[in-house]
Amino acid sequence: MAGHIQDRWYKTEPGPNGKPRRVKTDRYGTGMRYRARYIGPDGTEKSKSFPDKQKRLAEKWLTHIEADMSRGQYIDPRAGRITFREYGEKWLAAQTTDPNTRVPVGVQLRLHAFPYIGARPLDSFQPGHIREWLAELERAVPASSYRRVIFSNVSSVLSAAVDDALLLKNPCKARSVRAPERGAPRVRPWPAERVFAVRAALPKRYQAMVDLGGGCGLRQGEIFGLPDDEVNYETGWLHVGYQVKVVNGHLVFAPPKRNKERDVPLPERVAQVLKEHRKHFPPVDVTLPWLRPDGPPVTKRLLFSLIGGGAVRRTDFNTRLWKPALVAAGVIPEPKKGERHEAAREHGMHALRHFYASVLLDAGENIKALSGYLGHTDPGFTLRTYTHLMPSSEGRTRKAVDRLYEAADSAPDGPQTAQEE
Repeated sequence: MAGHIQDRWYKTEPGPNGKPRRVKTDRYGTGMRYRARYIGPDGTEKSKSFPDKQKRLAEKWLTHIEADMSRGQYIDPRAGRITFREYGEKWLAAQTTDPNTRVPVGVQLRLHAFPYIGARPLDSFQPGHIREWLAELERAVPASSYRRVIFSNVSSVLSAAVDDALLLKNPCKARSVRAPERGAPRVRPWPAERVFAVRAALPKRYQAMVDLGGGCGLRQGEIFGLPDDEVNYETGWLHVGYQVKVVNGHLVFAPPKRNKERDVPLPERVAQVLKEHRKHFPPVDVTLPWLRPDGPPVTKRLLFSLIGGGAVRRTDFNTRLWKPALVAAGVIPEPKKGERHEAAREHGMHALRHFYASVLLDAGENIKALSGYLGHTDPGFTLRTYTHLMPSSEGRTRKAVDRLYEAADSAPDGPQTAQEE
């Protein structure tokens, strides 16, 4: 057995005849009687107290400790008493991910996890606690896809606690715990008429943005941060290497999502639109910090800027320009006086990327090429997102056979000359 058990109510001392005898201590009859003690892997003494008549329970506890240490599954009891909130805050502070990603994760944990499970000690987590929390989360957050994101972040915190030897297993990964469904609806690309209607409703200064989104598949931030010298009109290629982002309320230059720079074919009509745009709205030098608000200043000559100069801010553009254009194009209703436009997540500028993907797939472009043009890291993600837009095998079969018969019909000895049996 690892360690030993101390009886606080009795002590051993020499008797009158020199033989040891047990005598009551000053603590006799008060407090916890037994103290189970052992030396942990870190070389420090650990202990746990048990009441009177529970010596066998104390011995059993020490036996479990010894078994856990031999199997490499030992968890320091004191470390495990750290609450989920305490550990989660430390986990957030230690993250080295993109600040624009880290901030939403912190908001999700503080709004939807800490109020429910934040006070629970890490070593007390069971799968049932996660199931109960998910039930509460379902009542608070209707969108299944958003619940799945929150669940994933909580699971990441608990996985880190396992790695730090504060928790034996991640309860989010138990078989009885079901992660929220993805709930992502099928992408429904805009028809071309809607794309051009929204384009026409925007101020002329920003109309070419629609051509870059719908004709080259650029993300909104990549359009805002597109330098003039990244467009090669002679070769017919456009390099995507920058974007304008908002980090802690400040605009910054940053590489594209997941640092995935790429080259995109520049259609001739889009090139003509950009050339015309440059004539009326010459590119402007814009200086922003790199990656962080306190990052080194970087200057780029941007194709799109504010009337008075400066980079375009996403929230201002969406609220003041994009949504009114959606109203004018009949995509969303006009808000009542004094009210805001309705939420239209599926009709943001990202809809232009879906339109771009649908056009390329309809033209027969392969998934791998499309994935590269869109800047996706995994072609499998592109396939899962847009597979329903690809021409079906049965559709291709019908067309192939129909073309065969069309060719045969035009021949002198085609099917129409065959005799009936």
